[in-house]
Amino acid sequence: MGPIRREQIVRATIRCLAREGYTRLTMKKVAREAGVSQGILHYYFADKRAMLVATLATVSRDLDRRVAAAQSHTTRDPAARLRALVRACLEVAVRRPEFWVVFLEFWGEMVHDRRLREVNAEVYARTRRLIARLITEGVRAGRFRAVDPERAAAVVLGLVDGVSLQLTFDPRAFSVAEAARLCDAALARYLSTEVSR
Repeated sequence: MGPIRREQIVRATIRCLAREGYTRLTMKKVAREAGVSQGILHYYFADKRAMLVATLATVSRDLDRRVAAAQSHTTRDPAARLRALVRACLEVAVRRPEFWVVFLEFWGEMVHDRRLREVNAEVYARTRRLIARLITEGVRAGRFRAVDPERAAAVVLGLVDGVSLQLTFDPRAFSVAEAARLCDAALARYLSTEVSR
């Protein structure tokens, strides 16, 4: 029951963050949203900072699962898998905007909290490593030009973050399909084997 109850509280925290933001978040509101007592809430989380860290971990895992599912429907081609990764992230921005609200609330708080900055750095380092593996495979297969995989992963992540934020907060700017095409074109130019840099 413990993991289920904890997940229930984290999902309630995500909903509360999406509605009211971190500054207006209280343990009482989360307990009410989760349908648990404050005592049970405190059993799982010491404070709202701990809940914020748990929500970041949860949305990151959810995003990883969505990316893995999207990539499972493609070929083993690194370029196709990179496109699937980008598309999955962009779709989350429209279908689950609360994910990006969690990231934004977390980023706002980490500016003033060294521990939260460390948590964010770990999440980003892990994500860059996953993307860098894809880029390394693409370079080895001759699909991408020779680049530093870690630096290229940071560029990919920056593009995905920026476009996803625009989709989250201004979904009329462009459709997911159009955003995916723009990202694909930008990454194709950046990673193209036909362009010397």
